[in-house]
Amino acid sequence: MDKWKDNKAWFFVLPVFVIVAFSAIIPLMTVVNYSIQDIFGPGERVFVGTEWFKEVLSDTRLHDALWRQFLFSGLVLLIEMPLGILIALMMPKKGWAASVSLVLIALPLLIPWNVIGTIWIIFTRPDIGLFGAAVNGMGIGFDHTASSLDAWITLMLMEVWHWTPLVALLAYAGLRAIPEAYFQAAKIDGASTWATFWYIQLPKMRGVLTIALLLRFMDSFLIYAEPFVLTGGGPGNSTTFLSIYLVKVAVGQFDLGPAAAFSLIYFLIILLLSWLFYQVLQNVGKGETS
Repeated sequence: MDKWKDNKAWFFVLPVFVIVAFSAIIPLMTVVNYSIQDIFGPGERVFVGTEWFKEVLSDTRLHDALWRQFLFSGLVLLIEMPLGILIALMMPKKGWAASVSLVLIALPLLIPWNVIGTIWIIFTRPDIGLFGAAVNGMGIGFDHTASSLDAWITLMLMEVWHWTPLVALLAYAGLRAIPEAYFQAAKIDGASTWATFWYIQLPKMRGVLTIALLLRFMDSFLIYAEPFVLTGGGPGNSTTFLSIYLVKVAVGQFDLGPAAAFSLIYFLIILLLSWLFYQVLQNVGKGETS
């Protein structure tokens, strides 16, 4: 009887599993089905095995998009993680100033992704954009629609502005969760600000920073709406990341087989890298505690 009472909670979890099955597992199985067949029309399909996977893996355009994606995600993490921690350290700890700063920091996160791209298109236009016109007014030619470097700079500025607040908020939550006794002990021992950060604050934030790193990596590796609206993958293919290339294959060329195989490879790359990030961070944490 007691065992039955303990297992009753599964009935409350069951609807979640059903929703996940319809929203994730069933579509995933459909993608797997498309990736191993050549579909000509309703009821007309041929089993091709791993042919689409071989075709996708040998595609040089995919290789280029993959390296661009790695570069973009790497730059995003290198900038947003330290910047987010720095902002969190500078934010007020309590009072009305803390509440106001939290609201202001969170504002970029409330803007829809496609609107973010539109905002930055206007903001960086070389003729009327506040940023673009100001830079060109200083004699520096800036046009993200014509220059690959300018397009990358614009994308990085947009991404850092949009998502650094998430890292800052998570880091701030981690800082506020540290007991005051640690800081009092550090003050008594005469520890410097840097020593307090390195030996107390940073280790205690390891959990939230792990979440922030994984979230930012996965999101930056899946980015689509912002660069698509801002640059459309151009100029040329300079900002064609994996997600944009996948949409071009699936929607533009309507090659469902290669697109399905590409989707599965894309999914496995993200899953593998996220697992590696998590394992590395966990091992670093164990090394610090031991």
